[in-house]
Amino acid sequence: MRPYILAETNWEALKDAKFDLAVLPWGATEAHNYHLPYATDNIQADHMVAEAARLAWDKGGKVIVLPTIPFGVNTGQSDIYLDINLNPSTQLAILSDIVEVLNRQGIYKLLIFNGHGGNGFKPLVRELGLKFPKMFISFSFFPQTLDKYTYFEEEGDHADEMETSLMLHLRPDLVLPKEKWGDGAAKKYKIQAFSEGWVWAERKWSSISKDTGVGSPHKATAEKGKQFFTDVTAKIGTLFYDLCKANLDDLYE
Repeated sequence: MRPYILAETNWEALKDAKFDLAVLPWGATEAHNYHLPYATDNIQADHMVAEAARLAWDKGGKVIVLPTIPFGVNTGQSDIYLDINLNPSTQLAILSDIVEVLNRQGIYKLLIFNGHGGNGFKPLVRELGLKFPKMFISFSFFPQTLDKYTYFEEEGDHADEMETSLMLHLRPDLVLPKEKWGDGAAKKYKIQAFSEGWVWAERKWSSISKDTGVGSPHKATAEKGKQFFTDVTAKIGTLFYDLCKANLDDLYE
C-alpha cells in the first residue's frame, strides 16, 4: 500500500491525514498506431505520477495522487473506432466537482497531470480559479518537461518513438511485435501558416494518418524509455515537492 496513492490507501490511514497537494492524472482512451494499447496515455500518466509522488513523499512532501481520469478530448477522432471522447464542457464539469471536494476539505493545491495532447486545461483552470479563489490550480504536460529530442531521434507526437519507448519500458507485454508497427507517416496542412504553428485548427485524424500514429516508432527501445522516464519523474517529483512546500500567500518574487 502506497500512502500517496488514493486508490490504494484506506480510511484507517486517511482519517487523521493531511495533504498539501492533490495530483489528478488525466489521460485518454484512443488508438495508438497498430501496436500500442488504447490506454497508453493512462498507463504512462499512472506510472509517472506514482514515481514522482514517491520521490516527493520520501523528501517529506505530503502529496496524494487521485485516480486517473481515463477519457480525454478526442473530438478530432470521432470516426476512429472506440476512441472515447469527453467534450471540454464535460471535462469542466468533472473537474469542477473534484475541485469543489478539495476546496471543501482544505486541500487548496491541485496539479492536473495531463497525459494526452488533445486535452486543453488552460481555459478550464481560468474559469475554476474565479469560482474557487482559495484554490491554486496548475497543470503540466509531461512531453514538455524535458527536450525529448535529447533522448529520441524521430519527430512525432502520437505513438511515436517516445511513446513506444516508454511503453516498451513500462508495459512491454502490451506492445505488439515490431513487424506489426505502422510507420506513423502523417500528412500536414497545405496552408503553411498551420505548419508554422501560429494558426491552429483541429486535425481530422483519419485524414492525416493511416495507422493513427504521428511519427515513426521504429527507433524506439526500452532503454531509451527507461532513461526518459527516470529523468522526467525526477523533475516532476521536484515539482510535487515544491508545490507541497509552497506558501500560497508568497508565490512571487
